[in-house]
Amino acid sequence: MNDDLYYMSEAFKEARLAAEIDEVPVGAIVVHDGEIIARAHNLRETAKNALCHAETMVVDAACKALGGWRLPRCTLYVTLEPCPMCAGAIVNSRIERVVFGAYDKRAGAFGSVLDLNGYPLNHKPEIVGGIMEEECRTLLQEFFKKKR
Repeated sequence: MNDDLYYMSEAFKEARLAAEIDEVPVGAIVVHDGEIIARAHNLRETAKNALCHAETMVVDAACKALGGWRLPRCTLYVTLEPCPMCAGAIVNSRIERVVFGAYDKRAGAFGSVLDLNGYPLNHKPEIVGGIMEEECRTLLQEFFKKKR
């Protein structure tokens, strides 16, 4: 198993934890120099807070772990393509690389609906999409099917 698959499987574990507490099943981790330094999953419903997406929560935890707002030599793994809010947090934290699972055709901000990297911003992370895409998409579909 290559590194991206291994780390995405760790983010997927976080997504399952979110589903278990009736949160939209999105999970994320941050890897710094080959070590997982932060884990998070959606907590928007639990916290009653629109900012509690997996990505914003994991960026916050990674900043605390490294002791600063810049996240050099970090890769963020997330099971769903980041939305505009989360993509902004990723750019602002200077994360070097983003690896995501399922594409988000409704709110994806790294290629699906818009591409934040296409704007003249001061930082452009490397983007890799579609890692464990089927598993990540299926988990989301099953969650929403149960909700209906």
